[in-house]
Amino acid sequence: MALIQAHFVAARLREKDPTLDVEILEVATRGDIDQSASLVRTPAQDGKPGKGVFIDSLRDALLDGRADLAAHSMKDVPVAPAEGLALTTFGPRGDPRDALVASPGSDNRDLHDLVPGAKVATVSIRRRALLKSVLRDVEVVPVRGNVGTRLKRLDEGRYDALLLASAGLDRLGLDGRIAQRLSTDTFVPAPGQGALAVEYPATRSDVRDLLGQAVDPNAERCVVAEREVARAIGADCALPLGVHCVGEGTLRLTAFAADDDAERVLRVSLTGDDPLALAREVARRLDALGARELLGV
Repeated sequence: MALIQAHFVAARLREKDPTLDVEILEVATRGDIDQSASLVRTPAQDGKPGKGVFIDSLRDALLDGRADLAAHSMKDVPVAPAEGLALTTFGPRGDPRDALVASPGSDNRDLHDLVPGAKVATVSIRRRALLKSVLRDVEVVPVRGNVGTRLKRLDEGRYDALLLASAGLDRLGLDGRIAQRLSTDTFVPAPGQGALAVEYPATRSDVRDLLGQAVDPNAERCVVAEREVARAIGADCALPLGVHCVGEGTLRLTAFAADDDAERVLRVSLTGDDPLALAREVARRLDALGARELLGV
């Protein structure tokens, strides 16, 4: 997935400037190397759990000059800014929805086809909480490995279904495996889900100007709003928090927070024109309902 995203960014940049010489630098991350523990428990370098394990090595390459820019899935990028680096969305946003994936020939074509006790695998505790808020009688089990590994385990019968990101399956050409794309009204995505992110040294104005040609203004505004909610709450992408924004002029921003098993669920949805002001008001209202205590932040 990382290489597909990197090659997509490289191709788009070459379209903008055919004279550009783009080289792909492959960097192994701690999240790829150590798959022995849950992402929720894997410590990032700041000592907090989170998916920074997938981007720390890439950031090192930017800061030591080995790379000029790095491509990420925006949902995997911690909301706390990295010192010395700048971040932007890249291109139009992919499908932000979560996806239900079933084995070929399975009857599980819809969430509500899952029978009591069905095993549903996901790496995300946000998806776990959302699934439990809809279906309390399914068993949610953890899964690691790349998408191909997860699909293989599904097809071997270890699980009855998987929950994955639609955008990732689309980019891998595996959209045919999607049984159901789950409504963002019910399954509120992770902040930035579906969007590509590009990170680069903050001092590199030449890189900023080049990337600016590939920014989709609507995607950027929505992702900024989503990530600001998480930042204002003090949450990261390893917690059961979902935030989703839609719109062009006027935005509608929806946030979801829960405990791990969705015994308690909070939702706030507001509209506004200013992404940051809207996000801070959504975060304020979510906080007033007890989101910080619920999320343990």
